[in-house]
Amino acid sequence: MKPFLSLSCLILLVTACNNPERKTETMGTDSTKAATESSSDEMNYPYTLDKPYKNWKPGDKKHTLTVLKMLKAWETKNAAECASYFGDSVDLAVDYFHKVIPHDSLISMLEDSWKDYPNVRLKMDDWESVISDDKKHEWVTVWYKQTWTDSKGKTDSLAVVNDAKIVNGKIVVFDEKIRHFPSAKK
Repeated sequence: MKPFLSLSCLILLVTACNNPERKTETMGTDSTKAATESSSDEMNYPYTLDKPYKNWKPGDKKHTLTVLKMLKAWETKNAAECASYFGDSVDLAVDYFHKVIPHDSLISMLEDSWKDYPNVRLKMDDWESVISDDKKHEWVTVWYKQTWTDSKGKTDSLAVVNDAKIVNGKIVVFDEKIRHFPSAKK
């Protein structure tokens, strides 16, 4: 009798916990969306923003393509093509460097960046294009691993995140954040 009672309780428990019809009936998509929207308005965040949150939405995939083509041109050492994706000037922030670069200086700067790195490879992890609700700000973010071999034959790699602000289809801000991978234990 005990095994039958235990089995009956187990079946009852599994059935009670796994009843998808009940969940579907009680959760409508309209009420869920309204609850999410109203709860985000009522959030009491522990930090404040200098400027209000821009209510980001998915952006134009063409902007993602622009950034990816620019990175591919950089990876394959095509300075002229790489520079073609930037605006008249670019606010460039990379590891230990921040400067507004005029477009006519980009090609020589790009060529100079390759002199110590004869081999560079990028492996994309993800990307996202977003636009602010007021349509004034468009950004593309890419996440990838960059691996290179320097002129002395040493291979190394970084985890990289790039944020690119797009204005009129061109990159006007390029902000790079990196994480160095730990050295191999000897």
